[in-house]
Amino acid sequence: QVQLVESGGGLVQAGGSLRLSCAASGRLFSGIHMGWFRQAPGKEREFVATISWSGGRTYYGDSVKGRFTISRDNAKNTVYLHMDSLKVEDTANYYCAGGLSGTYYDPGAYRYWGQGTQVLVSS
Repeated sequence: QVQLVESGGGLVQAGGSLRLSCAASGRLFSGIHMGWFRQAPGKEREFVATISWSGGRTYYGDSVKGRFTISRDNAKNTVYLHMDSLKVEDTANYYCAGGLSGTYYDPGAYRYWGQGTQVLVSS
């Protein structure tokens, strides 16, 4: 089955930028859409962004609109999350996920998940 591995997390000051990457072990199932979720201590997993197979459609959670950008390179089996104007509230573990159908903002709609990468934003 598909394996996803996130990378690029780290410590950054508020207002700074960071780019996360999600690499698949092999070619993803044709048509699969990808998403990013995050989970902070004591909170439920939160939808961040999703992108269609072609990259033509993207959706973002209200808290990150205008600051984060999701993209993908199917030839490299990689999905990216560019994060700008980071806030302390963005601190969380970020997870990459893949799915074929369902509610794009619902974690339950995604079948494949990575291990996560930590993002810490300092004030």
